Amino acid sequence: MSISVFNRCWAKVILETLVRQGVSHFCIAPGSRSTPLTLEAVRLQESQRINCHTHFDERGLGFFALGLAKASKKPVAVIVTSGTATANLYPAIIEARQTGVNLIILTADRPLELLECGANQAILQQNMFADYPVAAVNLPKPSQDYSAHWLISTLDQACYHQKNQTGVIHINVPFSEPLYEASSEAIDTHPWLENIHRWLSQKKPWIIQQSEQKEVLMHANWDHWRTMRGVIVVGRLPAEQTMGLMSWANTMGWIALTDVQASVEASLPYADIWLANQTVKQKLLQADIVIQFGSGFISKRINQFLAEFNAEYWIVEQSDRLVDPVLHAHTRFNVKVHHWLRAHPPLRQKPWLLEPLALAKFCASFIEKQVGGNLNEASLAHHLDRILPNNGILFLGNSLFVRLVDALAKLPEGYPIYTNRGASGIDGLLATAAGIGIAANQPVVAMIGDLSALYDLNSLALFKKVTQPTIIFVINNNGGAIFDMLPVDADVKDKYYRMPHHLEFSHIAQTFDLKYARPYTWADLGSVLKIAYSRRETTLIEIKVGASDGSNIYKRLIEQISYAVIGE
Repeated sequence: MSISVFNRCWAKVILETLVRQGVSHFCIAPGSRSTPLTLEAVRLQESQRINCHTHFDERGLGFFALGLAKASKKPVAVIVTSGTATANLYPAIIEARQTGVNLIILTADRPLELLECGANQAILQQNMFADYPVAAVNLPKPSQDYSAHWLISTLDQACYHQKNQTGVIHINVPFSEPLYEASSEAIDTHPWLENIHRWLSQKKPWIIQQSEQKEVLMHANWDHWRTMRGVIVVGRLPAEQTMGLMSWANTMGWIALTDVQASVEASLPYADIWLANQTVKQKLLQADIVIQFGSGFISKRINQFLAEFNAEYWIVEQSDRLVDPVLHAHTRFNVKVHHWLRAHPPLRQKPWLLEPLALAKFCASFIEKQVGGNLNEASLAHHLDRILPNNGILFLGNSLFVRLVDALAKLPEGYPIYTNRGASGIDGLLATAAGIGIAANQPVVAMIGDLSALYDLNSLALFKKVTQPTIIFVINNNGGAIFDMLPVDADVKDKYYRMPHHLEFSHIAQTFDLKYARPYTWADLGSVLKIAYSRRETTLIEIKVGASDGSNIYKRLIEQISYAVIGE
């Protein structure tokens, strides 16, 4: 009994420390070894201090936590039991590290004496996520030889690292048995907690860090550079940092290449298409300076332009990470974009290059003609603004469709857009979308490929928890259509890359008790959406298209625009 009580005291201090560091969502997988952490989380929820979420699939749970953290902009904790349950979190940890999302992973463990001796469910968990966490805390099994002060301070220091670097904290927590039968009174009156009673009665962290205020200073030669021929490229950025960015660029008369993840209304849309025109790209490469805001560009053409540019290069991005795959010699500003803009006033001048504007205008009608009036992958991407609710959120999956949206869509200014483009995997996309919807408490439109949906089927169970209208579009082109872009023999491509599955999703939706629709035309889709947006639940909409329809339209657009002559 004394061991089980002290296990709970130890868990109580861990969770109290994390709550004071801003954690309000705990994602809990079932398991016995994690019982002290789980039951203390339940107590915190009963006192209405946190929200507990559950899921039977640890991989999905990790990505669900990722979605919660993305939308809430606060760290989210995950509690799992020992064994391979911990390993199933690895993909979400990788994505969180790559995109700077704050997760706190609590892995319950067997005590040291049960490792490597044949004990059941005992694997080597210390530092198992290698270099992906920004901090790894390998706790001893609970012991009164360690003061509560030590435990709190150790965890506080890890949280401080996370605030400075953003990413994942891994806390490995071994527990000895017994794990059950500990009363709340025995826990709360345990002598080990006496020295922290005052802290427990308050809501303050143990260590209060005074944040360093960094004033953004104007670049010494800004008066010179703002008179030059410039290009800005805008990648993945928080929506609140993009305020005024396009107005700034237009005042400067500079060319703006924007990624769909930037949540800005592009002044020169369809850049991924018109940059295929070699004449225009060569003129653009004559710019004196490129300023990169954010990172993670989807467009192959934008990335090629940046790779070929070799003049003055600046990067504005609030992190310490390297965010330039080409590794230009550059000037780096680790600041928020809107703060940088305030410190660097624009100079009103005429556009230095008119061809991109002409091509962007040409592409609007050219794309419309090519995608046609049928309901297909390309037309859905091009007319995405037609189906989005005014107060909603867009989540884009990976592979072909996100590229089509980036190339063909023109979205409203400031519309919230989320992706998992750190590692750009197809795992956990449904779970991430569910987490975003629940944390934001707003309608969500999630656009997912068929293989991505099949890969994360268990996470459809999470959508029974949503309380806002939620639409999951499954774009079913019968396999991995992104591989159509590869120069591989057709038979080999079909068997080893695309992997046709010949499945459809009506029975899957029924299994998870979700509403289902399969529209064939835009008129059908309009009727389906009207009903779906009236429900505070999830509707799975399957768009069945030809295997290569979307990729063929995409390739045709790029090929034809590359030979277009401006003015024709």
